Amino acid sequence: MKRKIKSLIGYTIQATDGEIGKVKEFYFDDITWTIRYLIVETGSWLFGKKILLSPQALLKPDWEKHTFAANLTMAEIKDSPEIDTDKPISRQHEMDLYGYYPWGNYYWGSGMDIGGMGMPYASSIDQVAQKEADKSVDDNSNEDTHLRSTEEVIGYNIKATDGEIGDVEGFIINDHTWSIVFMEVNTGNWFPGKKVLVAPEWIKQINWKTSLVLVNASEDQVKNSPEYAPSQELSNSYEADLHKYYGFNTHK
Repeated sequence: MKRKIKSLIGYTIQATDGEIGKVKEFYFDDITWTIRYLIVETGSWLFGKKILLSPQALLKPDWEKHTFAANLTMAEIKDSPEIDTDKPISRQHEMDLYGYYPWGNYYWGSGMDIGGMGMPYASSIDQVAQKEADKSVDDNSNEDTHLRSTEEVIGYNIKATDGEIGDVEGFIINDHTWSIVFMEVNTGNWFPGKKVLVAPEWIKQINWKTSLVLVNASEDQVKNSPEYAPSQELSNSYEADLHKYYGFNTHK
């Protein structure tokens, strides 16, 4: 099922022996567009400390109660490696986490990955992206420049090949694989009253320094794309129509 990232903010993280805290935001890697960490505010029991949790730590969620169960104890969380989530996260920090928690192989390695809801899935990294991901492991002291905050990217300006079309308003993920399948776009004054979706594979380039997303489509293409109703659940048929419209016949 597809879910909006915004709808998951504030979810409770439940350890095996008590409540850990609330979801504040997410980090995704910009190679595979997959959520890699949940940022969790622990509240008073850990003096408001923020922690990083991989989706691999999560069990089956309770969507009605807005709760993610984690296969961890509160003691394990308390004794986890200290990481300042307000600063860039280094690859060494990530390796410390993976060394401490039973999360299996590093996500930037090859082979099988672990989906967020305790479900395995095959990694969708192509050979070029895999080489780029592996290169970032060479210097463990450097920050992982491929990790992006969903909170930070909201508000990025989006441009078509011939003009502006709007700003990033949110993200939609596949709740089985934790992959980002669409960015929600607020078209504002460009196309009044219309909301549109942009999939990562339609993006031509992102300038992270200037907060600019370039889409490989024209203004008219975006304007005339299949109508997106934010209040309605995304159907498989709508996704198929959208991908076909932009020249892609498959969808996640």
